[in-house]
Amino acid sequence: MDLTTLVTLVTEISILFGVITPVIILIVKIINGQKCQLRSEMLQIYYKYKDTKKIHQYEKENFVLLYAAYKALKGNSFIDTINDEVMKWETVM
Repeated sequence: MDLTTLVTLVTEISILFGVITPVIILIVKIINGQKCQLRSEMLQIYYKYKDTKKIHQYEKENFVLLYAAYKALKGNSFIDTINDEVMKWETVM
């Protein structure tokens, strides 16, 4: 490989990184925003039923789906504690 080819390759790789980097940064911001929304929805459900420790079946199913999505996005362990508690509650129709 001659010097001209190497310089051209390095230049093209630099341009590629210049294009990809902002996209990756945007994706990370979107993921963080989505985690925040999921966490907020789970907490709304949690606080709505925490006094009675009874949860409607459809809301429990929704909570399970929200939790799975949150964990798939690498959400933190704070919600693990909330999930463990909600899963112990009585499910009502």
